[in-house]
Amino acid sequence: MHERFSHSRCAPPLGRERHRHHYGRRFSRGGPRARRGDVRAAALALLDERPMHGYEMIKEIEERTGGLWRPSAGSIYPTLQLLEDEDLIRGEDSDGKRRFSLTEQGRAAAAERSGPLPWDEVTAGADPRELRLRESFLALRAAVLQAARAGSEEQAARVQELIDEARRGVYAILAEDA
Repeated sequence: MHERFSHSRCAPPLGRERHRHHYGRRFSRGGPRARRGDVRAAALALLDERPMHGYEMIKEIEERTGGLWRPSAGSIYPTLQLLEDEDLIRGEDSDGKRRFSLTEQGRAAAAERSGPLPWDEVTAGADPRELRLRESFLALRAAVLQAARAGSEEQAARVQELIDEARRGVYAILAEDA
């Protein structure tokens, strides 16, 4: 067999495979990645404002970055465990959730931070138009998912028509002379 065809279609050659996502854009290896922030600094900064549990932190960071950064539970919870091991935060179980707060040592560490806040670093240089549109899109997405999960067949069909109409409207706007 010719070397060019020796690789299986399922196993791309050493990470050089590029593929198309369903919306037609090309990305390598799993799609676009949002900029990553400093989870440790973000956790300390948020807990300096008020006690929170991990999921609250994820949602708060996502909101403050307009959706550009949504840390995963797999990055938040190990970081919280590390901060707790370092005696910078204390976790207390309340209503089935573990809520974290800063210790005295943690407040001192949070006060030492200089420079922009982690969510400001992530959004620095981002186009404000893109952030506003992203926020609106994420809110629309949440409403559509709610309709898909809880709506009747008729409601889902009406929502689909509305989305299709909105998509056509967006393309009509883009087709206008700037």
